[in-house]
Amino acid sequence: MTTTIDDIRELFRTYDPSPITGLEKIPQSGSNRMYFRIRTAERSYIATYNDNVRENRTFVHFSRHFRARGCPVPEIYIVNEPYTIYLQEDFGDVSLLNELEKHGRNDHVYALFRQSLQELARLQIKGDDGLDYSWSITSREFGKQAILSDLLYFKYYFLDTLQIPYDKEKLIDDFEALSTYLTHVDHKYFMFRDFQSRNILIREGQAHFIDFQGGMKGALQYDVASMLWQAKAELPDEWKNSLLEHYMDFVEELLGKKIDRLRFVSQYNGYVLIRLLQVLGAYGFRGLFERKAHFLTSIPLALRNCKWFLTHKQVGIVLPEFERLLGLMVEDDVIKRFEPLRATEQTPLVVYINSFSYKKGGIPVDPSGNGGGFVFDCRGILNPGRITEFKALTGRDKTVKDFLEQQTRMPEFLNSIYDIVDIAVEDYIKRDFDSLSVNFGCTGGQHRSVYAADALARHLRNKFHVKIDLHHIEQEAKNWINTP
Repeated sequence: MTTTIDDIRELFRTYDPSPITGLEKIPQSGSNRMYFRIRTAERSYIATYNDNVRENRTFVHFSRHFRARGCPVPEIYIVNEPYTIYLQEDFGDVSLLNELEKHGRNDHVYALFRQSLQELARLQIKGDDGLDYSWSITSREFGKQAILSDLLYFKYYFLDTLQIPYDKEKLIDDFEALSTYLTHVDHKYFMFRDFQSRNILIREGQAHFIDFQGGMKGALQYDVASMLWQAKAELPDEWKNSLLEHYMDFVEELLGKKIDRLRFVSQYNGYVLIRLLQVLGAYGFRGLFERKAHFLTSIPLALRNCKWFLTHKQVGIVLPEFERLLGLMVEDDVIKRFEPLRATEQTPLVVYINSFSYKKGGIPVDPSGNGGGFVFDCRGILNPGRITEFKALTGRDKTVKDFLEQQTRMPEFLNSIYDIVDIAVEDYIKRDFDSLSVNFGCTGGQHRSVYAADALARHLRNKFHVKIDLHHIEQEAKNWINTP
């Protein structure tokens, strides 16, 4: 990390000699790219580090091409020689999803969605003009093989985990038929591939786009389906319908001609289904295989989204075995299988979580008097305290958290703990138990145990809404001693 930051500082100096007043790492999302915000007295920039050189070259090429055609994408200021670091325009931290969560479904947010779709149409159609698709990372066009790939991704990582019996040959035949149907669309231009409200940043009331390096040539409908049916956004049906109409208006204006709206909507529905299933496949992979709690808790929402779609919309093609399986997949008992038990205000359970030092205080006593609970030894994780820059910090400081998340096996360690503790929490909620203790120890009770205790507290609150009593014993003792 230190070397990366030094390289970023050096690249920045070759572009802007202004003194750097601040440099902070931005939390990572689902990718391996690392983002840093650089501040000077006059402005701010985003520096991106990514060791996937091909991905970087694609993003830089696409950005410069779209920018030249007036699309709201970041300006690329400078790239280092190995193509692992580039400096780009800073659009801020406020996404369209943030605006939706803050303001709700009001006129202001609706206008932002409408503006985003207008700019999407411009990016797709104007951006397609002269774009060299040989830069695309995977394939140049989202055709039949890409659609089949998404369907198989859903099959392997979600559908098969449900263990519903099905005729494999008939299902593959249906996949073939659907992918063929969706390949023969009337309008193919640039396809963003992951167009959703998290990738739309709002600055000064204007929508700006990021994260389009996975784009390729494809159907216009795919990106609209991605945005309007994003599970997290939970847009009402009247918004989806009216925004789709507005989008088709923008497309006709840009093309200078009318489109067959009946056919367009029918194929749009097909891409909605593809997108919903691709999301379920991603949630299945991240949640069921990688054991990431955020994705597990998103599965019920995605299934309900899919259920509503299957009940109210028509794809325009008969798929007997596939439709049968989809109907079984969204039944109430399947959805409930993925919904964690949630505590209420009346639930007596309190989970006592502590970090402690093996060297100083030792394992805390169970406050319930019953004994038991969990004790996890964090000393098998690389110790940040051995690194000079982290010695005076704790597991709550950002640089220490980044180190533990990115350069140690702490995420793997915690995922295993979540699996174990979740069993006890679910059982204790059902049985009206009132106490469970979980303790994390490391040598000094300063870095690893503090981080792990905070992480478990956050996980249990998010997943079970259970009451937490969290203490960092060694750190609290230091604070008491140092109090005048």
